[in-house]
Amino acid sequence: MRAFVVAGLALLAGLAQAAPEPPRLAVLFVVDGLPLRHVQAWTAQLAPDGLRRFLDHGAVFTQARYRHAHTVTCPGHATLITGAWPRQHGIIGNDWLDPQSGRSGYCAEDETQQRLLTEATPPRSGTSPSRLRAETLGESLRRARPQAKVVAVSGKDRGAIVPAGPAGQAYFYAPQRGLFTSTSFFMERHPAWLLAFNARRPADAFAGAWWRALRAEADYAGDAPDGSPWMAQAGYGNRLPAQLPPAGARLWGDLMSTPLGDAHLLELARAAVRGEQLGADAVPDLLVVSLSAHDAINHLFGPESRLAHDHLLQLDRLLQDFMRWLDAELGRRRWTAVLATDHGFTDSPEWARQQGRNAGRLPLAPLIAALNAELQQRYGVPKLVRGGSASGLLFDETLLAGLPRAALLQHAADWLRGLDGVAAAYPEDALRSTAPSDDALLQAARLSWFEGRSAPLFLVLRPGWMGGSRGSTHGSPHDSDQHVPLLAWGPNWWRSGRFDEPVTPADVAPSLARLLGVAAPAQAQGRPLPALRLPD
Repeated sequence: MRAFVVAGLALLAGLAQAAPEPPRLAVLFVVDGLPLRHVQAWTAQLAPDGLRRFLDHGAVFTQARYRHAHTVTCPGHATLITGAWPRQHGIIGNDWLDPQSGRSGYCAEDETQQRLLTEATPPRSGTSPSRLRAETLGESLRRARPQAKVVAVSGKDRGAIVPAGPAGQAYFYAPQRGLFTSTSFFMERHPAWLLAFNARRPADAFAGAWWRALRAEADYAGDAPDGSPWMAQAGYGNRLPAQLPPAGARLWGDLMSTPLGDAHLLELARAAVRGEQLGADAVPDLLVVSLSAHDAINHLFGPESRLAHDHLLQLDRLLQDFMRWLDAELGRRRWTAVLATDHGFTDSPEWARQQGRNAGRLPLAPLIAALNAELQQRYGVPKLVRGGSASGLLFDETLLAGLPRAALLQHAADWLRGLDGVAAAYPEDALRSTAPSDDALLQAARLSWFEGRSAPLFLVLRPGWMGGSRGSTHGSPHDSDQHVPLLAWGPNWWRSGRFDEPVTPADVAPSLARLLGVAAPAQAQGRPLPALRLPD
């Protein structure tokens, strides 16, 4: 009898440690261009069940950082969905120049495909995830569970195409038409639910709509004032309240740089959930919702602006509505979510200087001209540097062939380090190497470097420095661009609380893979996040 009781207790203990059933639907929210400091600064102003669902009832990873150097949209999305770094997945930038030919290319470019909204694709405008060199979470999921569905929606084509990967379906906004579309890589024609969605011309419903601040003026007291001289101008200006243009091309182009663009995308996500029957059966599905407006607003007006502040508050309420809709549609304990971003953002240099920080602008064209003059004086050859590419400098390989390559690249790197605003520069030999190094910037640059695609010289500006003449940007290995929010919710699958150990967005794909009961993507460098409710 005693043996029977012991065996029964052991069985119960084993059941208690068993992994929970996978969710019916896993949702990955990617808020493009969201620095962690935005969430931290404005937590008290958030709605009760938007971001606070994660902050109050989910897992909050306070030390999540990207580790690669060129922190922009396409590499960030690729890292989130593969668990790998650009050194493995090959997406080194949004676009780059071929080191040999100098020909420009786009991260989702595919000349063999065409967008489905047009009868003929203009030259070099087709898109697909074919440039990815690493397996995606969707591929791993569908290899193990062929009936699973993988859907990605975004305001940007790359924000949907890369996360969907070869095994999914991507739907993205086409601002030239004010409609959502896909590409022939994913499907021969639009599904009926998307045709019905587009037939309503929902973007036109925002014609003449107003973007008004949610809160009283005093609640934005710490922000840069509207219309500051360094801000760019959208079609609706750079001040709140702002009115969108009438229906037509101007409206369609401006929409995704406002909270109304997020509302439009989340309506598409609802249509996709119902149209594709996501989460409707026991086979787990994956939905990626990449929200593009925060990035656009930060670029135009700066992350320090009142417009960026108000946008996050508006998006927070839209996420609250969408998540409550999913609760009703699927059941609150049948789905889970991770909220992440593809990169952070650097404050506009003019604003940073007003706050007493060292910051400035270092435009690329005069930098290249000065470097070319230096190299011509030393080596007697003009115009050796032909342009910039994914934080690198590209050289004329024909001219370089007759010169001492390694010494020339090292001399260029040493000269660049002497410029005001430059933190570091690394030639290809240092980037190619896997030798241990205590240089954190070199380690980050190595993770962004991919043989055959990356330029032979990698440039890192100092914190707070950037090119351009208006607005702000990202793309550095500094904390402003690397330190990002990473949040998870789903009572069945995540422990709630604050987790202060270092993690990375590369941990997202392996975590969701374990939660979904499938293998991590093949090239994943990340590890499951510590808050997962899984047995040891």
